[in-house]
Amino acid sequence: MKNIRTLFFVLVLGAIATSCSGDKKKGIDYNQFKTEVKLTPEQEKSFNEITAKYQQLQEQNFQAAKAQGGNMDRVALGIRNEELRAQQSIEMATVLDAPQMEKFNKFVDENSRKRPRYDNALLERIKTEAQLSEDEFKVVNAANDAFEKAFNDAHDVYHGNNDLAKEYWVKFDAQRKQAIQKALSPEHFSKFEEIVKDVQFKGRK
Repeated sequence: MKNIRTLFFVLVLGAIATSCSGDKKKGIDYNQFKTEVKLTPEQEKSFNEITAKYQQLQEQNFQAAKAQGGNMDRVALGIRNEELRAQQSIEMATVLDAPQMEKFNKFVDENSRKRPRYDNALLERIKTEAQLSEDEFKVVNAANDAFEKAFNDAHDVYHGNNDLAKEYWVKFDAQRKQAIQKALSPEHFSKFEEIVKDVQFKGRK
């Protein structure tokens, strides 16, 4: 297997120029959800209007980010898309009942592209279960942010190649853990490792 650094310098020449201009945003197939959950005609009308609205907003965000070319900020794009999904859920709650909303939120969560980082729920577990001090938790957050930025910045190199993407993910994850280990006590780091042991690379859709 070639060294990651060598692959980077070889592949980055073409990546800088193209910046993944061929990205296709497939998005979530909300028609699939409607086959799984029975909606009234009134609900379906509102459901279609809300999902169309937020799909359009997400596409606008993507096009604005892509217009930056080689400077595309994928971290910021991921944050904006998370915010849109949260807003959509709030609006959808005025249309669907509680059991339907539970299924809707699960459907969106399972079919959305996640930011490649420890999410907020996992971060809260790390903080509380590992009993981290505020200073220790700041280091965890900083290392997590650095991991996300490094992985996203390499996107144009590994785009379309899950094996190479995994190689980058593993490399940056090791760096993330090394930075955290330096800041945490042995007991806290052992608990941290136990909490994140199931966090693994997931192929890019």
